[in-house]
Amino acid sequence: MTARRPRAVRPLLAAFAVLAAVHLGALLAGATTLEHLTKPALMPVLAAAVLARGGPPLLAGALLFGCGGDTFLQLGGDTVFLVGMASFAAGHVCYLVLYARHGTPVGGRARTASFGGAYAAVLAATVALLWPDLPADLRIPVAGYSLLLTAMAFGALRAGAWAAAGGLLFLASDTLIASGVAHWPQLPVAQFWIMLTYTAAQIALAEGALRAAAGAGDPQGAGRRTTRPPETVSA
Repeated sequence: MTARRPRAVRPLLAAFAVLAAVHLGALLAGATTLEHLTKPALMPVLAAAVLARGGPPLLAGALLFGCGGDTFLQLGGDTVFLVGMASFAAGHVCYLVLYARHGTPVGGRARTASFGGAYAAVLAATVALLWPDLPADLRIPVAGYSLLLTAMAFGALRAGAWAAAGGLLFLASDTLIASGVAHWPQLPVAQFWIMLTYTAAQIALAEGALRAAAGAGDPQGAGRRTTRPPETVSA
């Protein structure tokens, strides 16, 4: 069972909040150096806060894979983009395992099928729209990654409202990235909106996993059952 370090939680969350604010501010201000320095630091600090709360190592791993994706994606180039996408994909697999292990079914077969159909329809529509405008060598990898991301977002429904919101926010963030790769018209300061939705997604996904693990009693070291309301990972 992961040891809890409650005294460390608040300082770590405060550090994460400051880093996120500085990073988003750097994006708005066009401070490229500061942006590049703060982006890779976000997820390791959030992962440390998760572990301080007694969260599962697999959840910390999901966040650290996110750090890998953040780092590679800001380097530029198609090959590095694929490596970054693979790192994010590994994080999605971690989330899928966590939600399958500690979550509860969405509902009956009809409800599960309706949610599954909705997520599948969004996936199909997004890939179909992006496909003609994506570089040829990125079409299959982006489609495969989108399938895994959508599966993670659907699986997050098992862990409650926090995780479900996180899955939807991650879908929104990565769709913005893909639209940029496809050279679609972008929002002003597109990276700001990408990182805002991404950071919120990781917070919500982590919180959902922590609550699900705590509610399950965590027989394999994923968190402790508690009668107190869990602290939110956000500051």
